[in-house]
Order: sequence, then C-alpha cells, then structure tokens
Amino acid sequence: MNKDKVNTVQDTVNEENMEQTHTASESGEHPEVQKSSNEENVSQETNSSEEAGLQAEIENLRNEMSEHQQRTLRVQADYDNFRRRTQKEKEELAKYASSKLVTELLPVFDNFERALAATEDNPEFESFSKGVGMIFRQLETVLNAEGLTAMNSVGQPFNPEFHQAIMQVESDDYEEGIVVEEVQKGYMLKDKVLRPAMVKVSM
Repeated sequence: MNKDKVNTVQDTVNEENMEQTHTASESGEHPEVQKSSNEENVSQETNSSEEAGLQAEIENLRNEMSEHQQRTLRVQADYDNFRRRTQKEKEELAKYASSKLVTELLPVFDNFERALAATEDNPEFESFSKGVGMIFRQLETVLNAEGLTAMNSVGQPFNPEFHQAIMQVESDDYEEGIVVEEVQKGYMLKDKVLRPAMVKVSM
C-alpha cells in the first residue's frame, strides 16, 4: 500500500516536471537560454549605469571648463581696463607736465602786463616800454607753445567752472548773471582750467 502511494507521488512530480519542460519548450526558451538572457539584461543595466556616470562626469568637466573660461575672460577684461587706464594716465601726465611751471609763471605774466599798461601813457618810458613789450611777447610765445590760452570772460554768462566771482554789480549794459568786468585773467592749459578768471557779475 505504501509503495503504491510512493509511486503515485513520484508520478505526480514527473508530470509536473514534464509540464514545466513543456511550457518552457512552448515559450521557445530553454532554462539555460533564459539564464543567459537574464545575465545579458544585468550586464546591459550595468553598462547603462556606467554610461550615465560617465555622462555626468563629462558634464561636470564641461561646467568646470566653462567656469575657467569665464574667469580667464574676466581677468583679461580687467587687465585690458587697467592697461587702458594706465595709458590714459600716462598721456594725461605728459599732456599737463608743464602745468606746475606755467602756474608759477602766471604772476610774472600778470606783472608784465601791468608794467606795459603803466607805461603806455608816459612818453618818457617809450623805449623802456618797447623793451618790456618784446620780453613779454617772447614769454607769451613760450607759454602759448605749451598750450596756455587766456579766457575771454567779459560778456559771457557766469560759469563757476571758469569764473570766480568776487562781487556782483548793477549794470545797464548786461542782463543778470553776465560777467561785466575781469579783475584778473583766467587761463586754460590746453583743455584744462589752469586758473579761473576773477570777475564781477551783473545782478
């Protein structure tokens, strides 16, 4: 009786194995082929993961390279700005190198003009006046060569950049805010105000 039961159980197991084999056969996949397919899938997933990691690393390297390029461009721009600024300062220094000397000579220039004005109406100083006039014109030529020019202030609107008002006066000839008299001449050195003119302004 027990032997029959054992045989029955063995037959059932054999039938199940045959069904599994038959099912695998119908699906066209052998167990070993299915195992190989699974291994290929795992390998593909691993490759995909490695490829994604490489792509991320490449992207990071590209970002770093772009950042370095931007830094290099900023440094280059800063250097160009520094070079242009330094060149401009050198040009300004060369352009106005004589500024201090000319400023110190202006009082001498003023005194020459006063001396000439004082001798104009005195015939006794005619020869002396001519000699002083020659010296004055020589000095004027030298200063003009350095870029010194006198301002023409009378009749011009008052401008604090060029004029220094010492007083306001009533005037019938000029409207309000016009320079009516120049007490001391103003001078330009090239395009820079060397000394503002001392003026009286109409009110």
